[in-house]
Amino acid sequence: MRLGLLGLLLTLALPASAAIYSYVDAEGNRVFTDRPGGRAAVPVETKPTNSMAAQPVPPTKTPVKVLKAIAPGYELLDIVQPAPDATIRSNPGELAVSVTSNPALQPGHHYRLLLDGAPVGTPSEGPVLVIDNVDRGSHQLAVEVIDSLGASLQRSAPRVFHMMRTSLAQRRMANPCKKGDYGVRPECPVKDKPKEKKDIPFVPFL
Repeated sequence: MRLGLLGLLLTLALPASAAIYSYVDAEGNRVFTDRPGGRAAVPVETKPTNSMAAQPVPPTKTPVKVLKAIAPGYELLDIVQPAPDATIRSNPGELAVSVTSNPALQPGHHYRLLLDGAPVGTPSEGPVLVIDNVDRGSHQLAVEVIDSLGASLQRSAPRVFHMMRTSLAQRRMANPCKKGDYGVRPECPVKDKPKEKKDIPFVPFL
């Protein structure tokens, strides 16, 4: 059995076109070879080996990377007015802000102001935006560009300004309330209107 297995292995290892011979050596062992070398060797009949054609390998699909469209950027986005560290005097707390960008605002984009980090006012395509009723004190102001969905695309560096508003008490001291001012001027609420003295007619004692 061992000799048969050895012969089978030699048959598989040798090329299909090579002839195989078998002989018995001096020690009585059967030898298989393709080079008999003048010995009394007998050709061995071999059966053709089974072979299968190589299956075609499908080409590897290279994944296509979808590139996201990049919104056009702005080399410059800044606030023109108010100037840095400016003091604004406005009793109603009104502030007009002038902005600029380079290149000009792209179609579908808007300017939006940020007061102390929070959006304020109405977005605009124009370079002048107005916000009302800004509290007294120091604030940080910035402008950003938003797309048609309201997403922020770019933001300017913040700048500080100071809002000066005369308090109602100060305005009342500077211009005291008159009878017709109550309920008309903000610093003259109706509740502060003094009560009018009623004239009591004089009735003589009889």
